[in-house]
Amino acid sequence: MDKNAGQKRTASAFLYPPIEPFDQRLLDVGFGHQIYFEQSGNPQGRPVVVCHGGPGGGSSPAMRRYFDPAHYRIVLFDQRGCGLSKPHASVNHNTTWDLISDMERIRAALGIESWVVFGGSWGATLSLLYAQTYPDRVDALVLRGVFLAQRSELEWFYGGGAGQFFPDLWTQFIAPIPDEERHDMITAYNRRLFSGDYLQEARFARHWAMWENALASVDYDGFPGEAPPDYAHAFARIENHYFMNHAFLEEDGQILRDRHRIEHIPATIVQGRMDMICPPISAWRLARGWKRCDLRLVPAAGHALSEPGITAALVAAMDRMRS
Repeated sequence: MDKNAGQKRTASAFLYPPIEPFDQRLLDVGFGHQIYFEQSGNPQGRPVVVCHGGPGGGSSPAMRRYFDPAHYRIVLFDQRGCGLSKPHASVNHNTTWDLISDMERIRAALGIESWVVFGGSWGATLSLLYAQTYPDRVDALVLRGVFLAQRSELEWFYGGGAGQFFPDLWTQFIAPIPDEERHDMITAYNRRLFSGDYLQEARFARHWAMWENALASVDYDGFPGEAPPDYAHAFARIENHYFMNHAFLEEDGQILRDRHRIEHIPATIVQGRMDMICPPISAWRLARGWKRCDLRLVPAAGHALSEPGITAALVAAMDRMRS
């Protein structure tokens, strides 16, 4: 018998080997913002742009590994205020529409006519809104853990819905907030994440980030290690800023309202059936009736990009697009 028989495959087993970027830059987009972006893989390959999550999560070198580097020209960028973009943790002139404009500036700077847009969680939100704004610039969409930026989704995660499955973690998340403010956790945290007192902001940022990170994987076994303070500060402030403003959308349900603008674009959605951060109902609603959309529901998988089933399905989706 194979000594590895029956062992669970890790996410890294499905990924391409690590590669280094051949191009790294900061792009001045005005109002004091500089956006970090990079290219890796084949300079003559099929362009794909990766939209990271959060908002405020930043990109990582591991995100390059979902694409065959011999076939794809891989573009990663850090959205305003996070990662290597500057200024760090800034929410000034930081809206959904600014991010969409930044993507267009990057595309134009690289001389790319159109590209595949790949994103998960908030990155899926941004991918969809970019495609709805510039449908002629998108060859295909590959989405993971769909978030439609609807009030019902925010109420699920910050209003106690997910907390019914993780009461111990929910109790720790709400503990720093007085009882009289707990009816609106996003606003309560906003007061503290933007207090002007860095130590207080950093403390509440850790609580905010740990609540989300702990629910990302189905293999949860207690709180993960704390995120680095600077990362947590940017992540929590930017994410909270976007959620306070309902992602700067015109109306609730805007993405579903405008789906007709992108129904000609082929799309693949990879969704964990046990996703506690972005429950599958959003992916189902988005895909239903979209003839060119392939919804892949992954059993025994949660939200994280690094879940083995999620990773395998995303790599397979990108590999199918090579032919």
